[in-house]
Amino acid sequence: MARRKLGFWRRLAVLLVLPALRVWTKRTWSGMENLPAGGGFIITPNHMSQFDPLLVAHFVYDSGRWPRFLAKASIWKVPFVGFMLRKTQQIPVERGSVEAVKSLESLIEALQQGGVVVIYPEGTTTREPGLWPMRGKTGAARLALVTGAPVVPMATWGAQQVHDVRTGKISLGRRIPVSVTAGKPVDLNRWLGQAPGRAVLEQMTEAIQLATRDLLAELRDEPPPPLYPVSRRPAGSSEPSA
Repeated sequence: MARRKLGFWRRLAVLLVLPALRVWTKRTWSGMENLPAGGGFIITPNHMSQFDPLLVAHFVYDSGRWPRFLAKASIWKVPFVGFMLRKTQQIPVERGSVEAVKSLESLIEALQQGGVVVIYPEGTTTREPGLWPMRGKTGAARLALVTGAPVVPMATWGAQQVHDVRTGKISLGRRIPVSVTAGKPVDLNRWLGQAPGRAVLEQMTEAIQLATRDLLAELRDEPPPPLYPVSRRPAGSSEPSA
């Protein structure tokens, strides 16, 4: 999307958020050439902090596109925040309800219109103690199977220095180092045309999450562990919000 076509509300969001991010963080972007130049596609980042969506949004905006996030509908109830989310074309989802079908329809429409849809497959910030990705839910895979849209894995690192979900600590320091990298679209060709059964969707989701995990391993320069089971939680911890 050309910047001149953003419209008033999206331009306002950029003016409110980007100057603060540029002071708050010292950014290292890589892999931007892996984002498709045109057409709709899905981005599937890791999720380790409430701050990392801002980094993903900044990265996508710097690429010349506009990100449309799928997020819990409860966020839309926050005064002003919900208003801006609606005005900037973000997509709410009510989990486990008929409203989720409407969300899927909105996502399909966004992709058909050439939009960039951001979905966190884990559905929440990771519970893995070292902030590695967990196994994902199958929403992104289902959307890819229905639409044929490319799925671009993305990894972020450094957001935990701004907001750490393990401790709840928030840092207001300046020029905190953060990194975002995008990989080449995940090869999902062997599943295209198949019915969206549970086994197919789980296999696709694992391929997506492994691609994201491996990108994160490159950012961290560490060997990656197996994907963390979503059902597990460290003892004594409370479930973080998405």
